[in-house]
Amino acid sequence: MSKLYVLYEHSAGFALFRVSEFEELAAFLPQVEESVTDLQKFNSVVTLVAFQPFKSAVLALENINAVSEGILPEDLNLFLESALPKRKKRGKCTLGVADPKLGAAISEALEIPCSHTGAVPEVIRGIRHHFHSLIKGLTAKACSVAQLGLGHSYSRARVKFNVHRVDNMIIQSIALLDQLDKDVNTFSMRIREWYSYHFPELVSIVPENYLYSKCAEFIKDRKTLTDESVEPLTEILGDSEKAQAIIDASKMSMGMDISPVDLINIQMFASRVVALSNYRKQIAEYLHTKMASVAPNLTTLVGDQVGARLISKAGSLTSLAKYPASTLQILGAEKALFRALKTRSATPKYGLLYHSSFIGRAGAKNKGRISRYLANKCSIASRIDCFSENLSSVFGEKLRQQVEDRLKFYETGDIPMKNIDVMKQAIEEITQQEDASAKKKKKKKKKEQNEVPMDED
Repeated sequence: MSKLYVLYEHSAGFALFRVSEFEELAAFLPQVEESVTDLQKFNSVVTLVAFQPFKSAVLALENINAVSEGILPEDLNLFLESALPKRKKRGKCTLGVADPKLGAAISEALEIPCSHTGAVPEVIRGIRHHFHSLIKGLTAKACSVAQLGLGHSYSRARVKFNVHRVDNMIIQSIALLDQLDKDVNTFSMRIREWYSYHFPELVSIVPENYLYSKCAEFIKDRKTLTDESVEPLTEILGDSEKAQAIIDASKMSMGMDISPVDLINIQMFASRVVALSNYRKQIAEYLHTKMASVAPNLTTLVGDQVGARLISKAGSLTSLAKYPASTLQILGAEKALFRALKTRSATPKYGLLYHSSFIGRAGAKNKGRISRYLANKCSIASRIDCFSENLSSVFGEKLRQQVEDRLKFYETGDIPMKNIDVMKQAIEEITQQEDASAKKKKKKKKKEQNEVPMDED
């Protein structure tokens, strides 16, 4: 007759239980669900075989990290090896686990079949409910303290892991960049309407929002403009003709006169808009440097802003790397996709990738084809960035050249290189770079070693 053992991972340690008559339990699953909350009934079915407490909080965190990732830790391996029957008798035994990934790792290492279905989840639920009563010397208060401590340390460790990946900063910075774009546009429209009461001709001469705000901040009252104001206006606009046109328009303006208090408020508001525009440039530079350090290949391929939007939409660089190319292609066009599926019309060809320069350069017939090809290359680039230890933009440059060659192929018919040949070239370049950097490091070490005895003399 087959025997069922159940492994339970608690914050206090590992516990192994034996379940009697588990085949009958599986047949009467509804009755088992009802009897889980009753300790007397549950105690007659489940008996403790062995319990191994964690010696320290650090050890508990290491073990729980391994278990959460589906890896069999060494402590759990030794515990199960000693607590379970000998290997010859394990063919007639079954080990119940909560996580199927951990079950696969245990069955591979210990040669015992593992199960996570049937009556096993209900038995684990009962063990979780009565754990402090099933283990001698363990109280409910001690259980809650151990769970709270391990929960805090586990969460802290996961947050630290995310900080090292730095893609969280990219997600926040691209969101801030989009918000700043909206705000600067809204504020620029407001200052145009406000200042146009006084100087309406300025809008037609300076249509750009940023330059208009700077001009409004400098001019204030149009009546104060003289021929001496041409030089500072030329510095702001970079065009002497426009500066002279502003002075000429100010002399014949149809605008109304404004009180000094109103002009002060307009000037303050214009300075805020200029400061926001300058801050937006700083955020764009910050995003560029972050993307170059976190995802250099994806940045080289589609640019920093499109790459950052893809990462933001996916949730993280790791999630983006796990997406297939077909999902990445329509990322950002979910509403259009579901609408097309519902109405049985044509599905969208691209989502966020539409903002890439390659899509705009392609012909109308080839937009869908180049979008599919670009999504394929983005998927490769994101995986290289996510899982490679030494980051380099070599692969991104090669992938970008492949997309360029594909565009030429659609226009002229020139056959591009095969992907395998391009990847071989990229790998050769990276090995050459690594060899060169290793030689430089050796030379530096030799110089430092030679300089030390000279100093001692």
